[in-house]
Amino acid sequence: MIAMESTVHALVAPGKGILAADESLPTIGKRFAALAIPSTEESRRSYRELLFTTPALEKFISGAILFDETLRQRTADGSTMPEFLAKRGIIPGIKVDGGTIPLPAFPGEKITQGLDGLRARLAEYRKLGARFTKWRAVIAIDDQIPTSTGIEANARALAVFAALSQEAQLVPIVEPEVLMDGRHTLARCEEVTHATLKIVFDALYAHRVGFEQMLLKTGMVLPGKTCPQQADTQEIAAATLRCLRRVVPAAVPGIVFLSGGQSPEEATRRLAAICAAAKTPWALSFSFGRALQDPALQAWAGSAENASAAQAALHERALRNSAACHGEALD
Repeated sequence: MIAMESTVHALVAPGKGILAADESLPTIGKRFAALAIPSTEESRRSYRELLFTTPALEKFISGAILFDETLRQRTADGSTMPEFLAKRGIIPGIKVDGGTIPLPAFPGEKITQGLDGLRARLAEYRKLGARFTKWRAVIAIDDQIPTSTGIEANARALAVFAALSQEAQLVPIVEPEVLMDGRHTLARCEEVTHATLKIVFDALYAHRVGFEQMLLKTGMVLPGKTCPQQADTQEIAAATLRCLRRVVPAAVPGIVFLSGGQSPEEATRRLAAICAAAKTPWALSFSFGRALQDPALQAWAGSAENASAAQAALHERALRNSAACHGEALD
């Protein structure tokens, strides 16, 4: 219990956030294909080693979420990826869900799979060096969705995942992502996010998950990408904080925001506005994937000659997001 609480607080240390480098094989394959980079085990290993060896990364990054393949790989010096990260003061974590599938009889809604055999996998991941876990559920917004059944099904899976993680002495990051795809308004996103988080925390409580030994990963409250009425940064910050204050227990040590398809600049600017708005009972930080990685991936483009430029791009994004955690908008 003490070890988990220590891990939780280290993950949300002031000015530090989490690098999400846990893309599944299909997802990283698509991102590589867009830049004509072959997606092989070695190319994926090289890319992720490039990220993790970025000079001074540990000044801004507290933890890294890995994919199963990456957790088992080694760096060029022979260290396992978790060993290498831990030596740098970056806590290694692992994505443990099995991705989403359609929820039967509920068109447009999805359920995350991966609970089968999870207890055994968690024990193995801890032996391999992981100290925290992540499970992502997705909640889409449309005229008729989400339904209460869809939210509840995902909330139960998140709660079982979190309970099993804590049983294995691994800190769970609970991620119910309300997608920003669609035409919904800012108000509709706030309504759905509120309902989702309320049901999720009810499920976590029912499954005896210790709130003090977990983190919440959630999206900002945003209008849909194709909504005619977009919102400014201050409106987004106000809606996000209002929603979180109404439903997230004060016992939760920290909330880390996902970027969810925002551009790197948008995600950082909005994070700064949220963190600058007011004090909260939780530490506020980031757990970005594309919003940290995209500039680095584009600079690298699969060539070892571009490694320094790619690491400089990642360092710059990490520095700016670190400043954003203090409410400073450098973008």
